[in-house]
Amino acid sequence: MPELPEVEVTRLSFADRIQGAHISHAQLGKPLRWPLGCEPQSLVDQQVLGVRRRGKYLLLDLSAGLLLMHLGMSGSVTFSIHTPPAGKHDHFDLVTNLGTLRLHDPRRFGAVVFAPSQEHASAQKLLGRLGVEPLGDFFNAVLFHQALKLRKTAIKQVLLAGEVVVGVGNIYASEALFLAGIRPTTRAMRLSRPRSDRLHAAICDVLARAVAKGGSTLKDFSNAQGESGYFQLEAMVYDRAGLPCKICSNPIKSMRQGQRSTFFCAICQKP
Repeated sequence: MPELPEVEVTRLSFADRIQGAHISHAQLGKPLRWPLGCEPQSLVDQQVLGVRRRGKYLLLDLSAGLLLMHLGMSGSVTFSIHTPPAGKHDHFDLVTNLGTLRLHDPRRFGAVVFAPSQEHASAQKLLGRLGVEPLGDFFNAVLFHQALKLRKTAIKQVLLAGEVVVGVGNIYASEALFLAGIRPTTRAMRLSRPRSDRLHAAICDVLARAVAKGGSTLKDFSNAQGESGYFQLEAMVYDRAGLPCKICSNPIKSMRQGQRSTFFCAICQKP
């Protein structure tokens, strides 16, 4: 599943190239997770003013409205001047004078949703409960610790929920918790300020490095130019069950948390 770094890498790979483009055609394939929310024809003649990101959503600011794109579990975006005819798993084309933006999504858990503005109810339904952006200036260590003190559930589950800090998905939560030396099952409210500060710093570090490495390509993720990511090559615990810890050499353990696989070192990560 594409996580925040993969979405940010995708944004960076086409945002400059599509900025200022004029839309000439919009085409929907098979139904996605949510309806578009407008007639595709209403997008024609609009201009793409820029591309932002909020959590795992790509936000295309238009001259009259906003397109929210989510990659779901298996989606990817391409932007190209020379785009072949849509295939079986190509479910949305936004054709512009600068190229075609295409959403490819074999499992169709992704979505493209139009909203008149970011403040509109249709956009707030998707964005309204998202936590602080971890790569922005508002991700404050003091406020992070205060929010954790109100959560009784396991810290890994708190990170995945996205209400305290947004976009720290399964891969990067496992890696950040290892870097901070915190067991994934530790209840969030039990974290002291120093441990919370270490986790805050680890989240920032792991996500920034992941973006710099182009994200993680575990199966078929690629950015809008078709390039794979390489962060998975330096993972310390994720998907390394049974392999020796790179710090203490003890075998990495795995378990299920909230129906997701969790990886950790029982020696390096303390409850």
